[in-house]
Amino acid sequence: MACLGREPGGRKRILFVAQDGSRRTIRLGKTSTGQAESFKVKVESLMTSQFTGRLDDEVARWLGGLGDKMHAKLAAVGLVEPRVVEPAAPKPSPAPEPRLSEFIDQYIESRIDAKPTTLKVYRLTHTRLLAFFPADKLLSAVTPGDADSWRLYLIKRGLADNTVRKSCKVVRQFFRSALRHKLIAENPFSELKLSAKSNRTRDFFVSRQDTEKILGACPDINWKIIFALARYGALRTPSETLLLRWQDINWDLGKMLVRSPKTEHHADHESRFVPIFPELRGYLLEAFEQAEPGAEFVITSHRLKCGNLRAHMGRIIERAGVKPWPKMFQNLRSTRETELCERWPEHVVCDWLGHSQLVARKHYLQTTDEHFCQAAEIEKPAHQTAQQPSAADCDELQGTGQARSINADLQLVAAGGTPPQNVQNAPWGPGRC
Repeated sequence: MACLGREPGGRKRILFVAQDGSRRTIRLGKTSTGQAESFKVKVESLMTSQFTGRLDDEVARWLGGLGDKMHAKLAAVGLVEPRVVEPAAPKPSPAPEPRLSEFIDQYIESRIDAKPTTLKVYRLTHTRLLAFFPADKLLSAVTPGDADSWRLYLIKRGLADNTVRKSCKVVRQFFRSALRHKLIAENPFSELKLSAKSNRTRDFFVSRQDTEKILGACPDINWKIIFALARYGALRTPSETLLLRWQDINWDLGKMLVRSPKTEHHADHESRFVPIFPELRGYLLEAFEQAEPGAEFVITSHRLKCGNLRAHMGRIIERAGVKPWPKMFQNLRSTRETELCERWPEHVVCDWLGHSQLVARKHYLQTTDEHFCQAAEIEKPAHQTAQQPSAADCDELQGTGQARSINADLQLVAAGGTPPQNVQNAPWGPGRC
């Protein structure tokens, strides 16, 4: 039989005589008397099983749940057979930690859902990032302090505030992807203020007088249509202008289908209908008369992605004797929206232009000098008076599309009066576009 022995410090041991008559000891370490007594009973059952050849089921279950260390002690004194321990499978070596440039290259390549213009912004931001950080810098080594320093570096380079915000927003997107893939513990760009601010100091209202000068200076019908679609149709240029097809124009209903790459990722915003405004109709008819048989697009030239419409249009504007304004095409769209909202409900105009009323108020609608003159009930100076397009009759409007001044009847309509019968019946009159 076995007996329980005690050692200093609360440690216990079990002593027993083996089959060969030798004395054996199992040291239990520091444990309670109750636990030691329970272990002694199990040892005695093991000793009995050596004579009977049968192991009690309860002891067998206890032995199976015993830890490897204590099981090895029982095996050392001959009470059980040693466990066969299979060698542990070698741990796979950890993947090398990604480097900054390598990860961003992989991210850009993986974005098969992004548009070419978006990928271009990604690559430009990557270039700006590598101008400050080493290409082999560990991704996890970029700290929030580094993010602040890079932002200040962009400001020091003279980039516009919104450009800096946009660049930081793109880099935050890079690191958010790394965070989701558990490559980093935190996003160092998460706390930067990245929302773009509306800079209304660069707003400019393009008068009708300047508009007609520029249209007169356009070298061909393609340039006239590009400018007229931006100024009178309020289309986003070049993305929406260059996608306009002849099949999208419904002459009878006085409207055209405009496809919008900018908003197509929103549900039901891939396209919209825009009226063929009276000021625009003549230029479209002129372009239609000059179009080659089977022509698909309204704008047949300047379709190369490398073409810079803004630079060419700037030269046309200077040739017309007009000083170029900031945000060239956006201010044309802004000017038209301001005009339209003076006659039509804002929600209708926003539906035509393809954005929300909040966006219109934040980025497009302007307060003009004419608004101040009207509020003060004074006459606007003659040199600032905007010329209006001619609307004497439908045939003249559908002719050459050259610059014309508005007649008294259409001025009455613009002021909110009741249009004369000849204006109401015109194909381009109120409610027909």
